[in-house]
Amino acid sequence: MAKDWKEIARATLEGSEADTMTFPEGVKMLMEGGYDGYAIDFRRGTRTYYLANGEALELKTAPVSVSVTESFDTAAVKDAIREAQQMLPGYSYNKFCAKVMGAGCAGYLVSLLGKRVVYYGRTGEIHTEHFPGTKQ
Repeated sequence: MAKDWKEIARATLEGSEADTMTFPEGVKMLMEGGYDGYAIDFRRGTRTYYLANGEALELKTAPVSVSVTESFDTAAVKDAIREAQQMLPGYSYNKFCAKVMGAGCAGYLVSLLGKRVVYYGRTGEIHTEHFPGTKQ
C-alpha cells in the first residue's frame, strides 16, 4: 500500500472533478494504492474510499446543480457512461454527474476487485457496468 493512502484518494477526486484524470487513470492509481473501491453518494455529496483492511475515507464532492430524479432511466445512464468512455467533445465529469442524476442515479459503487460499477436509483433499480475489456 502507498505511504499516504488519503492523499491518493484526494488526488483521484480532485483529478476527476478538474477533468485532469480519466476514470482508467484513477482506477489504476487506487488499485496501486491498495484500495478495494469507492462509492459516490450524489444525495449527500460525498465520495467514500475503502481499503481492504476496513479503513475508509469520506470526502465532500463538488456540488452539482441537478437533483436526483425519482425515476431511474437505465438507457440515459448507459448513454452518459458511453459518452464518458468515448471522451466525446465537451465531456466533463461534472456534466456526467448531472446527466446520471437527471436520469435518477442516486449514486454508484466502484468495485476495483470486481472490475465493475453499480449505478443505483432512489427506489433500488440498478445498472451494472463492467470495466471495458473485462469478462462479464
